[in-house]
This record gives sequence, structure tokens and C-alpha cells, in this order.
Amino acid sequence: MADTNPALDTPTDLNSNKVRSVADALNGTLADCFALYLKTKNFHWHVSGPHFRDYHLMLDDQAAQILAITDVIAERVRKTGGTTLRSIGDIARRQQLADDDRDFVAPGEMLTILRDDNLKLVESMRAAREAAEGAGDTATSSLADEWIDQAEERAWFLFEAGRRS
Repeated sequence: MADTNPALDTPTDLNSNKVRSVADALNGTLADCFALYLKTKNFHWHVSGPHFRDYHLMLDDQAAQILAITDVIAERVRKTGGTTLRSIGDIARRQQLADDDRDFVAPGEMLTILRDDNLKLVESMRAAREAAEGAGDTATSSLADEWIDQAEERAWFLFEAGRRS
């Protein structure tokens, strides 16, 4: 790609302009993954109340799942000739998900916030998948299907755990 350092050039048969749009979409998704990971860990560390153990364990599992896809997303950007996030500042400039710096969030509200954020992440992943499909990048498109399924499952679990009987 023309706007990168030649030392970072990666051979690809994909059109460089289309790859740039895929990289931009993936980097936005990646920034949201890091934001959601940290928010999920924050809530994991600060959850309280009668469902503490269940929520604490669920949030830890979900955070690990989110963190696991960050490397795959970043490496996908690099494999197609793009460059990826470089810093916390870069994440902050690109993320669409809002941070939550409050001292206390009620457990039920935590679940609702994370459910909604996972659904917003699905939207970001769908946009990245569409950009990949437009670029003929079937590998990214296929990976995005899996990421979408995982985020939808997290949203479902959060919804069910927060349901009032």
C-alpha cells in the first residue's frame, strides 16, 4: 500500500484501495474489541451482589473470548497489506463504543451495557465483512462470520443472565 513504510509492505493480490477500506473497517472493529475487552474486565473486577460468582466467571470468559480475536483481526489487516493499531491513543481515536469510568455500576446495568456493546460490535463486524466482500477478501469475510456469531452469543448470554423472572 502506498501510504505505508516499504518495510511493512505485504504481498497481496487484493486491490490496494479496496484493501485500505477493509483495513480501516477492521481497525475500527479492533479498537472496539479492545474497548469492549477492557470494559468487560472492569465489570468483571467490580461486579457485586448475589449473582457475583456467576457474573464474575461469565464476564471473565467473555473478556478472554474478545481478547482472543484481537490478534486475529490485527494479523488479518497485516496479511492484506495494511497497518494496524499502534497505541492506546490510536484505539481511543477509532473506537465507537463508549468507555464507562463510573465508580459503581449495578450488576444488572453492567449486563445491559455489555449486551448493547456486543450488539454494536456486531454492526461493526458486519460492516468490516461487507468491506471485505467488496474487496474480494473471502478470508476476512469468513473470519468475520465467526466473530459475529461469538458476539451474538455473548449478547444472548448477557440478555438471559440479566432477565428478570
